[in-house]
Amino acid sequence: MPGMPADSGGAIVPFSGEPKHAASAPPVRPIRHGVPPPISRVYISWSSGNLLQVACLRPPGPEEGARRGPEEVGGRVVEVNLGVGAGNGSTEVEEEVDEAEMRRIEYGSVPAFALLQSRKNALADAAAMQHMHSVSEHAEWWQYVLEYSKTIGNLLGNQDCLPALMIENPRAILKVREKSTSLKAAWELLEIFYVDKELHSWLPERLVDWLADYDSLLTKTDGTVYFKLNNFQKKLINLQIVENDDDYWNGLSAALSVGWLDVVVNMLRFHGSYQLDQMDNRETENGLVEAVAVLVSTMPRMRPDLPKGKLGQCCKTRPDFIKAWEKWRGQVSKLECSAFWIQCSHQKTRDGLKNLLHIMMGNIKDLTAATSHWLELFASHFLYIRPFTVGFEGMHHLAQKCIQLKPSFDTNGLTGLLNGILSENPEVVLAECTKKFGPWMVTHCMELLAADNDYADIMLHEERPNFGGISIEELHRLVYAQVLCSHSLTWQIAPTYLSSCLNQGLGLLEILLLKQPIQDNRLVLKTLELCRLYELENVGTNIMKIAGIYHWKHGRKGTGVYWFQQAHDKVRLDRIAQQLFERIGKSVADDNFKQWEGLLELLGSDIGSAGGLEFLHRYRDFKRSLQQALEGRTGEAARQTVEFLIQLMRNPSTPQRFWLPLLHDSVKLLNCKPCPLLNVAETTLLLNKLQELSMAKLRPDFCSNHLPSHALSSVRLALGSNLARAILEEA
Repeated sequence: MPGMPADSGGAIVPFSGEPKHAASAPPVRPIRHGVPPPISRVYISWSSGNLLQVACLRPPGPEEGARRGPEEVGGRVVEVNLGVGAGNGSTEVEEEVDEAEMRRIEYGSVPAFALLQSRKNALADAAAMQHMHSVSEHAEWWQYVLEYSKTIGNLLGNQDCLPALMIENPRAILKVREKSTSLKAAWELLEIFYVDKELHSWLPERLVDWLADYDSLLTKTDGTVYFKLNNFQKKLINLQIVENDDDYWNGLSAALSVGWLDVVVNMLRFHGSYQLDQMDNRETENGLVEAVAVLVSTMPRMRPDLPKGKLGQCCKTRPDFIKAWEKWRGQVSKLECSAFWIQCSHQKTRDGLKNLLHIMMGNIKDLTAATSHWLELFASHFLYIRPFTVGFEGMHHLAQKCIQLKPSFDTNGLTGLLNGILSENPEVVLAECTKKFGPWMVTHCMELLAADNDYADIMLHEERPNFGGISIEELHRLVYAQVLCSHSLTWQIAPTYLSSCLNQGLGLLEILLLKQPIQDNRLVLKTLELCRLYELENVGTNIMKIAGIYHWKHGRKGTGVYWFQQAHDKVRLDRIAQQLFERIGKSVADDNFKQWEGLLELLGSDIGSAGGLEFLHRYRDFKRSLQQALEGRTGEAARQTVEFLIQLMRNPSTPQRFWLPLLHDSVKLLNCKPCPLLNVAETTLLLNKLQELSMAKLRPDFCSNHLPSHALSSVRLALGSNLARAILEEA
C-alpha cells in the first residue's frame, strides 16, 4: 500500500484512495519489520509469485554506523504474502507461520540440508568413478533424501494428537491436534509422491491419511468434511436425540466417504438406540446401527499397518486385499438386502444407514453428495470405486473429473500443488511452491522433486544461458540466500546455501562477508569463523584490515593495531610505526614515552609480524633497561643496556634520525662508570654512526630532531672518553 512516513513514531500513513471507493475498506496486512523509529523511506517491489518485498530504512547520518549498537539495524526487508488469507473479513483463517517460528524452521533445516549436500558430493565422486550419469542412480540416494525429508517434516510440526485431557469428552468427534499449516501439508504431499518408494503400493491409502490430517486446510469457503463435523460438534451439546438431526447423518456420510472409520463408528454410538431406556423398544433399530458399525470397523485397507486408534482390516498384499474386499462387499450387500429394514420404524435412521451402505458399495451419486471438495471425492474413489489402484495409475484423469464435479477455490496452494503432482509436471509443482510457499520451500523441496525423477533432475540442474549460466536449482538457492541475508538474525546461515552454488555462490558469499558490520568485535569474529569454515583466507584478511582501519579512525588504536597484526598488514603497521616515531620521548622521564609504551604492550611479543614496529619493540626494551641502569637496580643492567644500544645501532630497521636520540640518552650511562662499558670495536662503530649522521645533516631531506644544540658534541665527547678508556683497558 502506498504510504509515507508520519512525523511522529515512524508509522506508515495509508493512502486513502479515490473518494468513490472509500466505502469498500481495503485489506490491511500488518508488516512486522522490527526497525526502530524513525523510518525515513519505504521501498516496495514485487518478488516471485504473490510475494511483495517491503524495505523499511532508517535515516542515514554521518555517525549513524558508529552510534548504532549491534542489535540495531539500519533497515530491513520483509516479505508479505498477498495470496494467503482474505483480509479482515475472513473467518477461521489458517494460522500462518509467524516470523519467529519461520526463523526456527530456517535454522533447524540447515543441518539436514548440509548433510544431504555432503552425501550428494560423496556420491557424485563415486558416480564419476563408476561412470554413472547421476547421483540418483545410487540405490542409497533415495534413502538419504527420505531421511532428509523426515527431518524437515518433523521440524515443520507433528500431526499427532495432543496429550489427552484428564477427563475426556465422551461425545468428542474430532481429536485435538496441533494447528495445521499448509507448509507442513505441502511438504508431506511431496514426500508421499516423490520420495518414499515404500508407499507406492498403498499410495491411495496414504493420500487418505494425508486428507485426514489436512482436510481443514483445503478451503475456507466450502463445507469440507472437517468443517461439517466441527460445526456438528458445536451443535451436539444441545441435542437430545441426534438421529433426528440431518447434520448428524450428513456428517456420518461425509466422514465415511473419506475413510474416517473411527469417527464414523464413534458417531454411530451416539445413536439414541444405545441409551439404556431405549434398547428394549428399539432393539431392531439398534441391531442395524451396530451391524453397520461393525462393517465400517472391519473395512479392508491395503496398507502395511494401521496407526493406533485407526479402524479397519489391514491387508499387506494385493491378493489378500482383493480376497478380503470381495468378502466384505458381500457382507455389505447382504445387510443391504436384509428384511430387518422393514422392522425399523425410524425413517431417518433407516435412510441414513442405507446411505452409509450405498457409500460402502461405491455408489457414485451418494459419494458425490457426501463430499464438498474435489479432493475428498478423489479420495473416496480410491476407497470404494477403485480400491485396487496402485501408484499413479489413472490418477490425473480422475482428478480432472473430480474437479469438474466439485470445483473449489484454492486459497493456500495445496490443491494446485496436488494437481501438478498428479499431472507428473515438475514445472507446475515448482511454480506452485514458488507462488504459495516462498523461497524456503522451493529451496528445500527441489531435492525431493529430483530424488527419483530423471526429467526433474535434468530440468533443475541444467545450466541455462538466460539465467546467466546457472541452473534453476542454483537460482532459487541464491534467491533464498538473499532473503536470509536481509535479516540480521539469519544472515549467518546464508553461507550454507551460497557455498552449494558453484557458479555464483562463492562470489556472493565473499560480498556478504565483506559487507558485514565491523563495529562489534563479536560479529567480526563470527564473520572470520565463516571465512575459515569456507576457506576464504583472503576475504578474512580483508575483513581484519577493514576492522583495523575502522577502530583506528575511531580512536581505539589498540584494537586497530590488533586487527592489523592479525591480518599481517605490514604496510599499515609501518605507517603506524611512522606515526609512533614522532611520539618517541627524548629521555626516560618523558611522558610521550609512556603514551606509546602502552600501545606497544598491546602489540604482543611477536616482533616479526609487527613489520615496521620492530624498532619500537627493541627501543622499548632499551628504555626499560636504561631506566634500571640509571637507578642502579641491578649490576648487569648497565651492560645489558649497552648491548641493546649496539643491537639497535647495528639493526637496519633503526631509522637514522633516531641514532642521535639513542646515543644522547646513553651519555649519562657512559660517563657515570669508571670502567668502559664499550670496547674499542663497539665504540668505533658508534663513532662511525655519529660521523654518518654528521654527513647526513648536510642533505636537504634530513629530518632533524628536537635535541639541544650541544647534543652532538656531548655524545662525541662521551664516546671519545670511552674510547680512550677502552684502549687503556685493552692495553
